[in-house]
Amino acid sequence: MKLICGDSANELKNLASESVDLTITSPPYDGIRSYDGYTFDFKSIAKELLRVTKKGGIVVWIIGDQIIDGDNSGTSFNQALFFKEIGFKLYDVIIYAKNNISFPNGRNRYHRAYEYMFILSKGKPKTTNLIADKKNKWGGTANWGNLTERQKDGTLKVKPKKYVKEYGIRYNIWYYTVGKGHSTHDSIAYEHPAIFPEKLAYDHIISWTNEKDLVLDPFCGSGTTCKMAKQLNRDFIGIEISEKYLQIAKSRTSQEYLLEEKK
Repeated sequence: MKLICGDSANELKNLASESVDLTITSPPYDGIRSYDGYTFDFKSIAKELLRVTKKGGIVVWIIGDQIIDGDNSGTSFNQALFFKEIGFKLYDVIIYAKNNISFPNGRNRYHRAYEYMFILSKGKPKTTNLIADKKNKWGGTANWGNLTERQKDGTLKVKPKKYVKEYGIRYNIWYYTVGKGHSTHDSIAYEHPAIFPEKLAYDHIISWTNEKDLVLDPFCGSGTTCKMAKQLNRDFIGIEISEKYLQIAKSRTSQEYLLEEKK
């Protein structure tokens, strides 16, 4: 488990090739979020993520767009296409739907309350523990259809009933309540300008990894991904260019902090 202060474009070069099982990250985009004046080299980082990701590993790239002079920047789409261009598969697109909006979009358009979560795989995903928390309307009832099956000798065999499971695989729109007191109970985390919910990181970690796997966040910010990886018995590496935010991540992932939180 490691937290590193530095520029991801440089620090990722120090990681071994095909060593990371899962990356979960949300980079600063379109100048929407003030990030202590730092910028990042997207293309270099994307190429390094391809190199360090194991075969069958996943990158969860959480990104949105800015409206500039009435025009959507398209940053999210451009980045997704570049990931495909260099060798990733766009395995899925999950919508991160929020209960509120962070940035008003003006009076002449619908308010945006979502971001994209691009699920990028290096080949066929090696781990898919899909979350089944969508309550089925007909859960517990027998499936409809013919309950008999004609055999070769012409007789009819009664097939055993199959019952609808109480819960099915969730859809690819994931809803989260965000904001202070909801994204996390860690008050220090809100010193960072753009945190995402702990539950979001939790859901991706259990979906795409198993215990002892290595989880990476090259823009680890306040340390949400790293904290949840540690709680779920995964190894983690977090890279953060801002020393100020890295100190928050160190606090949130410390054993003393996690023990105190459980009380």
